[in-house]
Amino acid sequence: MRATSRVILTALLILLLAGCGLFGDSGPQPADVADDYLGAFAAGDNAKAATFTDSPESAEALLDEIREKLAPEKVSAQLGNVATNEDETSTWANFTVKWDFGHGQVWDYGGRMELRAQDDTWRVHWTSSVVHPELAEQQSIAIEHQQPDLAPVLDRDGKLLMSPDQIVYVLFEPEKAGDAPAVAGALASAVSAFDRTITRKTILDGAAKAEAEDPDVPYRVVALRSADYELVKPRIYDLPGVRFTSAPRLLATDKELAPTVLPRVRDVVEEELAGSAGWRVYTTDASGAEVAELHAEPADPADAARVTLSLDVQNAAQAAVAGERTAAMIVAMKASTGELLAVAQNPVADKEGPVALTGRYPPGSTFKIVTTIAAIEAGKVRADQRVGCPPTVTIEGREIPNAGRFDKGTLPLHSAFAFSCNTTFARLATELEPSALTDVARRLGLGADFVMPGATTITGSVPPATDTVERAADGIGQGKVLASPFGMALVTSTVAAGTMPTPTLLAGSTTESDTRDPEPVDPAVLKSMRAMMHEVTQRTPALAAYPDVRGKTGTAQFGDGTHSHGWFAGYRGDLAFAVLVTDAGTSAKAVDVTARFLGGLR
Repeated sequence: MRATSRVILTALLILLLAGCGLFGDSGPQPADVADDYLGAFAAGDNAKAATFTDSPESAEALLDEIREKLAPEKVSAQLGNVATNEDETSTWANFTVKWDFGHGQVWDYGGRMELRAQDDTWRVHWTSSVVHPELAEQQSIAIEHQQPDLAPVLDRDGKLLMSPDQIVYVLFEPEKAGDAPAVAGALASAVSAFDRTITRKTILDGAAKAEAEDPDVPYRVVALRSADYELVKPRIYDLPGVRFTSAPRLLATDKELAPTVLPRVRDVVEEELAGSAGWRVYTTDASGAEVAELHAEPADPADAARVTLSLDVQNAAQAAVAGERTAAMIVAMKASTGELLAVAQNPVADKEGPVALTGRYPPGSTFKIVTTIAAIEAGKVRADQRVGCPPTVTIEGREIPNAGRFDKGTLPLHSAFAFSCNTTFARLATELEPSALTDVARRLGLGADFVMPGATTITGSVPPATDTVERAADGIGQGKVLASPFGMALVTSTVAAGTMPTPTLLAGSTTESDTRDPEPVDPAVLKSMRAMMHEVTQRTPALAAYPDVRGKTGTAQFGDGTHSHGWFAGYRGDLAFAVLVTDAGTSAKAVDVTARFLGGLR
């Protein structure tokens, strides 16, 4: 009986143990292990993924190598069907993998892995085919990107603005130069013709700084167009410690052409080209030689990029500001559409950045466009209504004078606008609601925000003024009101077109705006405003020769009040523009620049 009991007990234990293996309730199942491996692999945790295999060192080494070579932005993996062999010693799991390399470049495929029972658990049986079914032992995977040739950038009329060229980077390694100061001096003498800031000292100082930051990265002295490099190549090619690299780049046909906007346009165009780049994934042998192609997407031919700029308008604007001693700039746009036609700055302004588009300056009397529209819309005055224009006006203890304290007595509002009576418009501003100037300015474009592909812009700001004195100063563009030439060009565009346009620079792009469907200005008010702006130009000798031009001059004090910017904002047909000459003293210089600009248009 005891023997029989022992036999029965032994049989029960065998059945129980067999049941554990059969139903798999003693630990992680094959599907669990496969899923854990795929999750760690997708996350890039190769060390963890390797622990789920039966050859951790080999697995981690290959996964690290392939991940480094492919450098994906993201990897995802999904487990498919899982089937166990009849002997229950191995299991097969199907899976899919997706490699995302960015810019729409995605490679996906299916695979199969074997899981084997090992040490009372399951492990992914490691072979190279676990990574890809066509990957053999002693092989790896690599990727090659095929950039399409750069396409030119054309203006609105199809004229060439930028074309592909080869940039040559001149690099300096003082430790290989022997007599480093002598070599730096010879190099500076040759390339300073293209950049006057380059001297022997700047090269040596720059090289020392580069050495301190990263000893393996040589100092980049200058980037030269291919034609410029050929000019100096005989003088620099054989200098010890000097070497060269090159790369294709879109370059303006003229070095002085629109440096404020074209470099940013180039960045956008080249970024878009990345999305049309070709690429291929292939296996390699132990020597790195290609074995077989796994996936390929050819490069899409690049189309010429078009911008809204007009080469003729840009050249006229650039020539108009070129000779000014202080920072000078022009922004011109098509009033009906907001398409930028020109963004021009002189070299002094260029040193301050893209200030034509982002600078914030007091707009002075050009802001009287806003004040006048606000006052007429509020019913405070009519264009033909007679108003006072005394030499000074005192508002809550603050004296506001006309320029030079001129006195025009009593005259129609349209004439007060033409003579730019500070006293008239400061008084009108005090009669408005605190937010009236803010609201009207925004409807005209000043204070609106845009996200415009190809350029960063700031229109300006017109904060509400509860303080009466502040509101009076705002009314003549001398309070807390600030504007960029870009912003004032939008204001005159709105006056010309009737509604605020949405600005654009890259043809076919969409500009985002925080101002949707702005309320248009009453047509009758616009008619009066246009007539006033025409009276301004007809009373301005330098502009009287252009009977179809309408605008407003402006002198804006800044700093301690002893210096002033000169403005002119206006339009001619569908061409709206704003001109700013900083620290000009009066608006006269801005008017002269305007006359040169208009005279230069074909």
